[in-house]
Amino acid sequence: MHVIRRRGWEIPEHHATPEHLFLDRRAFLAATGIAAISLSPTLALAQRAADVPDPTADLYPAKRNEKYVLDRPVTDEKINTNYNNFYEFGTSKQIARNAQALKLRPWTVKIDGMVEKEQEIGLDDLIRKMPLEERLYRHRCVEAWGMAIPWSGFPLAKLVELAKPLSAAKYLKMETFLDPVVAPAQKQTWYPWPYTEGLTMAEATNELAFLVTGAYGKPVAKSQGAPLRLAVPWKYGFKSIKSIAHFTFTDQRPKTYWEALQASEYGFWANVNPQVAHPRWSQASEMLIGVGERRPTLLFNGYAEFVAGIYKGLENERLWV
Repeated sequence: MHVIRRRGWEIPEHHATPEHLFLDRRAFLAATGIAAISLSPTLALAQRAADVPDPTADLYPAKRNEKYVLDRPVTDEKINTNYNNFYEFGTSKQIARNAQALKLRPWTVKIDGMVEKEQEIGLDDLIRKMPLEERLYRHRCVEAWGMAIPWSGFPLAKLVELAKPLSAAKYLKMETFLDPVVAPAQKQTWYPWPYTEGLTMAEATNELAFLVTGAYGKPVAKSQGAPLRLAVPWKYGFKSIKSIAHFTFTDQRPKTYWEALQASEYGFWANVNPQVAHPRWSQASEMLIGVGERRPTLLFNGYAEFVAGIYKGLENERLWV
């Protein structure tokens, strides 16, 4: 007998949000549980109980960099902090409650591999070395919904500069923390923990690549990937690794978390392209989450002027999902 075993990241089609609900903001929030979660006194209490003074809180709100503008409204903070993926804390979108277990201090960032000198640096020392700014970025999920977020942080290129990689380094590998006590989903051995992501050096030093430490004018929320996450707005959202603890410079292309799970559907590059469908659904349009508006998807998510040059000469690479 042939037994079908679903992977944890797969959902049955009947669980997908119906389009008529997705198009209606109130109905969509109700269907996904966002409205209930965002107003839940129990969750609010859990968040307050878990909060501790952030040593860098005085750095926010950071000054906005006006170079990066939006073509849509900023997504409501309650939606953004309550509807996202953070697989260390569960495979549903509603991980905000579970993520409160994340311990943000002390947090040490390790930098190693092909660098002049390997180092470990405390997160707060790292943040205070960097030129913090706010950027308005839009993001496109491979699931076909879009968000716009006011991130605070610093260019990834600044961390590369601090690391002083050797000229032979071609890739930057990033890993999250590994602590199954804090993140129970990491006990599930069929997932490739720790969560791993990778960029080429050209991508990592592109001006858009951004390390996030804050959002909405304050330190970034745990459910958004505190205390340090990646924002690469020209790529699909699954490239934006959360809670980064380890940077490794290497000459070998890293195998990323999603590649390890399903390489036929989630490639290394993951650049947004409306003309290339995911194997199971179209990428031609996107839904602005919380707004109820569907728009055509833009090449490189509308950031082609910043990043298209990176990929010249790579015509034979599978640059998309």
